[in-house]
Amino acid sequence: MRQALAAIALVAITAPALAQMTPVGLWRSFDEKTNEPKSEVRIGDNGGVLEGRIDKLLRKGADPAAKCTECRDELKDQPMVGLRIIKDAKKAEGKDVWEDGKILDPENGKFYTLRLTPIEGGKKLEVRGSIGPFGRTQTWQRVE
Repeated sequence: MRQALAAIALVAITAPALAQMTPVGLWRSFDEKTNEPKSEVRIGDNGGVLEGRIDKLLRKGADPAAKCTECRDELKDQPMVGLRIIKDAKKAEGKDVWEDGKILDPENGKFYTLRLTPIEGGKKLEVRGSIGPFGRTQTWQRVE
């Protein structure tokens, strides 16, 4: 009986940690130069395909009504809060990696090939945007 209770307790403790090895959730991004919080991005799962939207702007003095002036086409001059910056990411088979999607850099209006990798037990998320072999990786923190 004692072993059964210990097993149940172990599952109850580890299940939330295992469930966190996904990009789904609320994340804080940081400015690469100052390391100050930049924004909060909410990533959701829509039938196995991930998308992410800016939930909140965190930069000091940020205008909550700011628009994406560098964006093109239908995103041009859309509000930054609510702007979809991640689209079409899918889980790679057999790995805790989501790829084949796109990420928008609203500061220059360009889309990049995307790879999302949860790290540190899902507490952080490596976000890699690239064009061909060139790219950069940011580390976002999960907002509890």
